[in-house]
Amino acid sequence: MYSTNYLGHALRAASIGKDELVFIHSGVGQDLVTYGDFFANCEKLANALVAAGVQPGDRVAAQIAKTVVGLELYVATVLAGGVFLPLNTAYTVAELEYFIADAQPSVLVCDPSRKQVLQALVDTTETTLWSLAADATGDVVEQRNVQPPGFEAVSREVHDLASILYTSGTTGQPKGAMLTHGNLVSNAATLTQAWHFNAQDCLIHALPIFHIHGLFVAINITLTAGSSLVYLDKYQPQAVTDAMSRATVLMGVPTFYTRLLDYQGFSRHSTETMRLFVSGSAPLLAETHTQFEVRCGHRILERYGMTETGMMSSNPYLGERRAGSVGPSLDDIDIRLADAESGALLALGATGVVEVKGPNVFKGYWNKAEKTAQEFRSDGYFITGDIGRLDEEGYLTIVGRAKDLIISGGLNIYPKELELVLDEMSGVKESAVVGVYHPDFGEAVVAVLVSDGTKPPCDEVIMQQLKPLLARFKQPKAIKWVAELPRNAMSKVQKNRLRETYTDVFR
Repeated sequence: MYSTNYLGHALRAASIGKDELVFIHSGVGQDLVTYGDFFANCEKLANALVAAGVQPGDRVAAQIAKTVVGLELYVATVLAGGVFLPLNTAYTVAELEYFIADAQPSVLVCDPSRKQVLQALVDTTETTLWSLAADATGDVVEQRNVQPPGFEAVSREVHDLASILYTSGTTGQPKGAMLTHGNLVSNAATLTQAWHFNAQDCLIHALPIFHIHGLFVAINITLTAGSSLVYLDKYQPQAVTDAMSRATVLMGVPTFYTRLLDYQGFSRHSTETMRLFVSGSAPLLAETHTQFEVRCGHRILERYGMTETGMMSSNPYLGERRAGSVGPSLDDIDIRLADAESGALLALGATGVVEVKGPNVFKGYWNKAEKTAQEFRSDGYFITGDIGRLDEEGYLTIVGRAKDLIISGGLNIYPKELELVLDEMSGVKESAVVGVYHPDFGEAVVAVLVSDGTKPPCDEVIMQQLKPLLARFKQPKAIKWVAELPRNAMSKVQKNRLRETYTDVFR
């Protein structure tokens, strides 16, 4: 039934004939979901998608709260031959308008509170609009429940698209990274082996599911290994600590671990059944590594990846987990360093731009062939834009970013997108956005503004104007007014000087 669908087969293979195996011990609005019940619902929902007109290669977009039904929608889309497009729940309607126009989804699923306003955006398209609420009610569930059981998975091969994930662009326009069935299957299989996942594992899942970390790392590994989940709707230190008594693994961003360290109820006793703590999506401070090990006896495993590639490197499960390093490249993945300008390959120990090649690397950017070509070398290596250093043992250390990317709480923010909005505001002549250290989020946004000569608006007015235009996580946590921005001889804004000036603003 699933064998011709490359990703669908991989997600189901470990639980075939084991329908009573528990997939979710406790979840968002749902307790004790077996593999049999989960995939039965996925198949019914796949029938509903096909009945709604979804054809192979069609996009199914979802801006929804975290629910078990949301996971069913992902797998159902795969089985129906569609391309799953998860969207950050913080995106505003103004931001969604771009994604809808660019991806042209066959089905768009949203929270019921947004259905009316989004209906106006899809009225002139062929998009079917469904709702799914945080309490797992809505059109999706209704459409699923009227369908017959069973579904013959649509044939999909290694190079067929499985998902599009949008990343913010340095020019302010988001790019849709096209991930294939082969990309997702290879990365899940590699990580399952690298991190020793098996059917006895139980993962504490407190990540969002619109992100590659929460969906394609955490969920795909769990399904391919036949493991189980404690499926939390959001991250709370107490809830995560309480869940550890029946779990073995936690995946999170650095903020998860700094907040656990701040929570008095978290102790060595809390982690007695745990075997692995994984951190990613943003750099983990060496001091967090050390403090965590002292507190509970576990050494966090840090790994490195991005939307376009999935996971590329990882500190070893068995072996030295080095604080400050993201470990050697994973199996079947090749990482090298090159000069950012010339592309010349660099020797071990040198610092340069990280480039990667392997079955994990995405197919390209949706509707952006020229941009895709710019991001790949002629021999097929993808230019990540991160600056790193490789040692003689193959351990990679990320030392910076060639692009002005800010990672706050594990979420990517590109300054140009915010700068374009700020520059249009009354009273603002120009702006520069930088990320600086934040004790909770890792990095936080500082907006540095120059007045146009009129009385500048107060910070509260600026924040109110930003509210409907940009997701909350992209908005600045501090606003600073200056007479002029520092520039070099070529008139380029020297953001390094701004970062130095405001480096302690959140300390």
